[in-house]
Amino acid sequence: MSVPRRPICGQAPNPRTTTSYNATVHLLNADLHSHSNVSDGTLSPQAVATRAKDQGVEVWALTDHDEIGGLTTARETALALGMGYLTGTEISVTFAGETVHIIGLGFDIHNPDLAAGLAATRSGRLQRAHAMAAGLAQSGIAGAFEGALHYVGNPELISRTHFARFLVDSGVCADTHSVFRRYLTQGHPGYVPHRWAGLGDAVRWITAAGGVAVIAHPARYRFTPTVEYALFTEFIAHGGRGVEVMTGSHSGAEQIRYADTALEFGLLASRGSDFHSPEESRVDLGALPDLPGRLKPVWEALADRVQWPAGARPQERSR
Repeated sequence: MSVPRRPICGQAPNPRTTTSYNATVHLLNADLHSHSNVSDGTLSPQAVATRAKDQGVEVWALTDHDEIGGLTTARETALALGMGYLTGTEISVTFAGETVHIIGLGFDIHNPDLAAGLAATRSGRLQRAHAMAAGLAQSGIAGAFEGALHYVGNPELISRTHFARFLVDSGVCADTHSVFRRYLTQGHPGYVPHRWAGLGDAVRWITAAGGVAVIAHPARYRFTPTVEYALFTEFIAHGGRGVEVMTGSHSGAEQIRYADTALEFGLLASRGSDFHSPEESRVDLGALPDLPGRLKPVWEALADRVQWPAGARPQERSR
């Protein structure tokens, strides 16, 4: 039985029109990009796993920012619920002066180099947060650092999202998307750049731990075609193997564009909602269109790393 793809936040995902783009589609409901309150989501790892199962997700990954602390609980819950499970994280890197996110999937969580790299990437967030609060104070918003901390489980992982939630609940903006537009992006009072990991470092940490590196939501980066080409070619040169084609922030045209990009560069295709919260996320877990069948899904390349409950592995359906 097919699972209805239910949008949230009033924005419907693009209808399932991939059959007009290519008659064969991959129908395994994989969601390989989501966040819990271990980083900047609002639900616990258990609650995210339960919601994913309720939404019909068959293979799931929790990909908290620069953190793997929720993965043991995520795995236990996913397997208990009957879902396939992949380890995941989302690493912040700096490329061409901008922040780019690289997802790691299917890695060994006990790899010491990956753990050390993630810890180093987290280290600078508090200093950045103080600077963000100072910029907001200059624009008349006092107490932003202390306010943001109320939404943080681990102060090492304080982020712009936590500031955005504080500003919404304080009545400064109606929703978190408005906060980002008015205060937390480049050229606005609360924006502070941060020097993250290098692209090559992040890809090497993931691959050395046995995982696959994936460029997350590529349409979000405001790169020129030349810089985007450089991002993809350098990513591949370091050992990167995948790109998110279906994700919550991609329009229908962008889904087609990055399907073509995956084919052009010979990359695996990934699918993930980038779910953070029932109230904030554009698309719910499991609610994206299917990948066009001419692409190779990243979960096929990671078949030996997907963990399944006994007897629960579904057959991928195609048409």
